[in-house]
Amino acid sequence: MRNVTDKATFKRGLQLKNRIIMAPMTTKMSFFDGVITKDELAYYGLRSGEVGAVITAAANVQEDGKGWEGELGAYDDAFLPGLSKLASTIKTNGTKAILQIFHAGRMTDDSVLRGTQPISASAVAAERPNAQVPREVTVDEILAIIENFKKATERAIKAGFDGVELHGANTYLIQQFFSPHSNRRSDEWGGSLENRYRFIEKLVDEVLETVDQSGVKEFIVGYRFSPEEFEEPGIRFEDTLFLVDQLAEKGLDYLHISLADYTRKSISKAYQEKSMLMYVYEKIAQRVPLIGVGDVRTSKDAAGLLEHADFVAVGRALLIDPHWGQKVLDGQDELIRTTVSTYEREELVLQNGVWGFMENMMPDRLNEE
Repeated sequence: MRNVTDKATFKRGLQLKNRIIMAPMTTKMSFFDGVITKDELAYYGLRSGEVGAVITAAANVQEDGKGWEGELGAYDDAFLPGLSKLASTIKTNGTKAILQIFHAGRMTDDSVLRGTQPISASAVAAERPNAQVPREVTVDEILAIIENFKKATERAIKAGFDGVELHGANTYLIQQFFSPHSNRRSDEWGGSLENRYRFIEKLVDEVLETVDQSGVKEFIVGYRFSPEEFEEPGIRFEDTLFLVDQLAEKGLDYLHISLADYTRKSISKAYQEKSMLMYVYEKIAQRVPLIGVGDVRTSKDAAGLLEHADFVAVGRALLIDPHWGQKVLDGQDELIRTTVSTYEREELVLQNGVWGFMENMMPDRLNEE
């Protein structure tokens, strides 16, 4: 039986001092040009040092991959000084720093991209208000995107991070290639399930090769995925079980499921006996470690999640209480802060996008009276 206090060592030798990981959450705290800010460093610094690892908010790998204002950039060497500061800030008291890298694809607009049309696997708009129709990328552009993920990985290594996480979740570009809603291509990069997986396979293979050939020691590569989509057509849970089965053989250091609630069941009638986390964990069959996530508030929640995952990622609880990890590790649940007010925003560095996220996604945890 796994415990949050247990140490863990990944395939590439990196060891975490415990099983608690800060989940990646959008901050919108970077400068307009993608450079890290002092507020953002303070935000991460406050939540580092106790947990085993911190996974950063998404950093875009090329300019047209920017999804929102205040997003961290990783698409140019000019970002190296800031990325280095971020890595060293997180790596306090043995906490490991993992840079999440992504491309927003169609989940952006031309105002964020300063007049440039968003791109995606196909020219199909997302099912959301005011969504713009993206431009379908060429095969040469697909290969260039993969190359830019590799370059961002190299920058993460140079900046002193302990790993990268490929953000294949939450409807961004990597997921868009896998989804039959956003990928309507008729070439080798679309159509069948296997063809829609091709982009992910090549991306993972080349990023892993980049790390292995770099000579860096104890640098890990993870992959985050969302288990299903509500769009029609869209990714179904059966598709995701195919995906994780393939990725479990790839030499990745971990897989990371994206869930708002770790007990959530699939919308598919064929998978109602267990939670999606349980099905995924069984499909992986311990071939690669799994990070679980989703409304973990107490040590009991963490223990329940770890029955069907190897690590527990915590997001909202760490926003409210930066010392949540240590309190759980020490068995001091009664000391955990469970709500936050506007009066505490400054001391907890809950600025910009973080506070907006909390207002939209966790109003029951805000004490604004």
